[in-house]
Amino acid sequence: MKLSNVFCKRNRVLLRELVITDFKLRYQGSVLGYAWSLLKPLFLFAIMYVVFGLMIKIGSVEHYAVYLLLGIILWNFFAEATNQGMGSIVGRGDLLRKISFPKYIIVLSTTISALINLTLNLIIVGVLMLFNGVALHWSALMLPFYILEIYLLALGLAFYLSALNVKYRDTSHIWEIIMQAAFYATPIIYPLSIVVAKSGAVAKLLLMNPIAQAIQDARYVLITRESITVSGLLGSGFYILIPVSIVLIVFIGGTLYFKRHSKYFAELI
Repeated sequence: MKLSNVFCKRNRVLLRELVITDFKLRYQGSVLGYAWSLLKPLFLFAIMYVVFGLMIKIGSVEHYAVYLLLGIILWNFFAEATNQGMGSIVGRGDLLRKISFPKYIIVLSTTISALINLTLNLIIVGVLMLFNGVALHWSALMLPFYILEIYLLALGLAFYLSALNVKYRDTSHIWEIIMQAAFYATPIIYPLSIVVAKSGAVAKLLLMNPIAQAIQDARYVLITRESITVSGLLGSGFYILIPVSIVLIVFIGGTLYFKRHSKYFAELI
């Protein structure tokens, strides 16, 4: 029992140090440092808002600026967690060959680092909500559950992609293309109501995507009741089990795939 406690304590310390190191190295040598974790999503938001909110005027929903920023930040969190997680095992090859420890800690540390960035970015969302006069409701307490949903999906994919990337280095290029397509297939820039007006079937299909479902639900509980959710579009909250089931399948499948292949990492890197 004591040996087990020491082992667990060592893993916790290693995880903490990896998270701290990853966060420090990410902006090492830059003038603004950690401020980039806030500035990058803000710059993207500013560009998207000027183009789609002011010029094209695609944002017809209430509090569109906050609506857009929250969508961008949640998407960036998912993208950062999967991209950083995917390259984490290859990037820590020297550490893997020197120390014996559970390999999943490396992937976990990168996703926790992304979670820290998300927390900082949500502060910006809160400030913008104040400026836009967005009223908070008790339903906002549901936001952590939707973040957890995105996190588990990202972690499951990071486990799968990191193991795949060890053997096939083309994985990162393929994933980049998939993410570009997924960004526009997710109602981040445009309100889902536009898709509903064109095709209700397509809108329902989009909401089966866990990222789209989580972002729409997060907007609904935090910003505006105009955000279309699974229960609002399909008439029953039962259908939310579909995207949630996808998250669980990806998370469990990614974990098992990673565990099965992790024993060969040191040889392949």
